[in-house]
Amino acid sequence: MNDRSLRKLYIETVGCQMNMLDSEMVVASLRRKGYELTDSTSDADTILFNTCSVREQAENKTYSALGRLRDEKKNHPQKIIGVMGCMAQKDQELIFKKAPFVDIVVGPGQLQQIPDLIEKARNEGGRHKALSLGRTDGALRDIKRSHETFDPLRDPTMRPTPFQAFLRIQIGCDKFCTYCIVPMTRGPEQGRDPLLIFDEAKILADQGCKEITLLGQTVNSYKHVAPDGKQTRLADLLYQLHGIDGLERIKFVTNYPKDMNYELLSAVRDLDKVSPYLHVPLQSGSNSVLQRMKRGYTVADYRAMMSRIEETLGDAAAVSSDFIVGFCGETEEEFEETVNLVEECRFKNSFIFKYSERPGTKAANHLPDDVPFDVKRRRNNELLDVQNRISEEDNHRFLGQTLPVLVEGKSKRFDKQSDEPVDTNGPIQLTGRTHDDRIVVFDGNTRLIGEIISIGVYEVSGLTLLGTVVTGSVTGDVVMLGT
Repeated sequence: MNDRSLRKLYIETVGCQMNMLDSEMVVASLRRKGYELTDSTSDADTILFNTCSVREQAENKTYSALGRLRDEKKNHPQKIIGVMGCMAQKDQELIFKKAPFVDIVVGPGQLQQIPDLIEKARNEGGRHKALSLGRTDGALRDIKRSHETFDPLRDPTMRPTPFQAFLRIQIGCDKFCTYCIVPMTRGPEQGRDPLLIFDEAKILADQGCKEITLLGQTVNSYKHVAPDGKQTRLADLLYQLHGIDGLERIKFVTNYPKDMNYELLSAVRDLDKVSPYLHVPLQSGSNSVLQRMKRGYTVADYRAMMSRIEETLGDAAAVSSDFIVGFCGETEEEFEETVNLVEECRFKNSFIFKYSERPGTKAANHLPDDVPFDVKRRRNNELLDVQNRISEEDNHRFLGQTLPVLVEGKSKRFDKQSDEPVDTNGPIQLTGRTHDDRIVVFDGNTRLIGEIISIGVYEVSGLTLLGTVVTGSVTGDVVMLGT
């Protein structure tokens, strides 16, 4: 490749919303250095993989992608290949052993060093790494500092849409569930300064964001104590952000059951910009499994939380959950307890995963992964079927209703239908979300994208609501489209 002032960056992101936000920050910092994005590794000067360690499949995907670049690096040794994120923090030197052609390895707390590390690798050669301190590698203050991120750097082109953005309010986690590697890769739990969060939210609103999603490993555990002793919790933060002009929707994920208190729920009820969508992972409906997971709550605690939600928000609340099936020692009876609790709680939707042992966790060191894979797969499918039935039954109550929907863009189904040019003035299939995070598909014009409009629901499934645009739902003329 010829030396040029404009360099090209390829970045691939797997994992959670936190990783998507991290990638946005890295791209923003590299654009300042003269980089532009490319969707081709062969065209790129620098190739970065933002990684996840929560599930084995995500790590395998990254190592496979690295393996495919072996010849590319051999033929173009001036290319810089980097691994960043949670897998980088967890595996560290192992990445260099498995993929010796990798140039830089950077943990999620050192992402601001990536531009300098890239130039150092390009100019000096060799391998370079920047990693956070381990949980026992120093004083708590030093460990926390080593996991801090550089959130104010933003790049609108990396967002889900130009009018939706993630905003980190919390770093790390102190829950230490036995199956989870996050406390080791993301470090101690710490809440960001609410003044910085407010300023960043205002910047996002000024950039055209109508919806922000506040991120934290256990976001409703958010707490910040100022030097003068003033304490800010998530409910306080919601009241502060609610006053920002331009913001129309505020969401927050992911929540911890025991921290879903009346104060927070009252804020959700009283602030019309705050979404009544509450994602609160349960993981198992069995007390014995929850104890082995070291989740820190019981089934009774979770039921009490659901009662608080019902009492405060009523039918307005949409609660979703996470489940791990086939965790160490899970019996058929324990699995059935989970099925029964899902039937009882009737979640809007659930994300269901087969247990995957993660090296470095307490479960990997002390609990045998003794549930056969075919049993995990069967339980996964059974629980998914139960949840899908409940989701569809729940969605039926929206038939005939008119709901406000934030139009996100063309539906995936539409994008797959044809590569032919489309008349953007005519109706195409669009998708959006209700205030409580339900997916809605309808026909409309592309000029509706980014608007909150009224949609009349005429059909439902477990995953989506099907609807039609209601006349007069946005400023200007809106054509009523047939079904």
